[in-house]
Amino acid sequence: MVMSVLRRLGQTLFVLFGISVLVFLVFFATPGADPTARIAGRNASPETMARVRVEYGFDRPLPVQYARMMEKLFVTRDLTSYVNRGQKVVPEILEAAPVTVSLVSGAALIWVVLSVAMGVTAATLRGGWVDRGLMMLGLVGISIPVFWLGQVVNLVTQSRYHDSWLFSWVPGLGYVPLTEDPLGWFRALVLPWLTLAVLFVGIYSRVLRADLVAVQSEDFMRTARAKGLSPVRVLLVHGLRTSMITFVSLFGLDFAQLVGGGALLTEVVFGLQGVGRLTYQALSNLDLPLIMATVMYSAVFVVIANAVVDMLYLFLDPRVRDGR
Repeated sequence: MVMSVLRRLGQTLFVLFGISVLVFLVFFATPGADPTARIAGRNASPETMARVRVEYGFDRPLPVQYARMMEKLFVTRDLTSYVNRGQKVVPEILEAAPVTVSLVSGAALIWVVLSVAMGVTAATLRGGWVDRGLMMLGLVGISIPVFWLGQVVNLVTQSRYHDSWLFSWVPGLGYVPLTEDPLGWFRALVLPWLTLAVLFVGIYSRVLRADLVAVQSEDFMRTARAKGLSPVRVLLVHGLRTSMITFVSLFGLDFAQLVGGGALLTEVVFGLQGVGRLTYQALSNLDLPLIMATVMYSAVFVVIANAVVDMLYLFLDPRVRDGR
């Protein structure tokens, strides 16, 4: 068990190193392109170009440039955006990250609870009208674009019916820090949570229902039923744990992708200045240091999330723990 954990941690560190090298080569070692000009921005003065070349060590070998860049990004954290008037990019990301993490974490809690409830209920009552109704409801959620649903929610709650008793509590668009006003934080995010969760509730409930139905024919399930256990207990205690392996795999990938910037549309619709929106602005301005920093942030989070999923496998499936 301990060796499995250490082996996966070592693999995670190796992957992170490989990603950092690849990102550096893509942004700063492309043949025929001058990274100095791309960092300094459009119409940069010769003095700025010279300062950037010395600061980032572009007049030195590639390994030195890579070490200088990683030092600026992870150690001194003074990587500077010349497009944005010399602003440090790491503090920008650290300021935007709580917004995205708050948005995605709340939505994830909602879609996990609802999808497990819907998937288990549909599998227990498979073939009936409840099963068909829940799966049809999930299909509707999958089919609704997030940005359209968000715009409809804003139209109803921010404009047309905002003064009614039902939606008078809805605040204006934007983010309220949790440390400043917990209730305001909840009120500002509850509608974005629900909007973002709709798509994933549909996907996860259908996946979990299919896995629960498939596991019914497994030998360990027949053995549990032969011991006289109730069908509901067999399904929840024995079937659900095995079926959660696919569920956890999907969750790890989706959660990491959303925190890494995949929640861009939700952030834009609800006026949340998160990582996704920050990345979009960096791409629009061709702000190379900020683009590289957000890419590294996203990659690091995806790798760490997948490492956590691998750890969960060790508890969900003994075959993985035993190396089989």
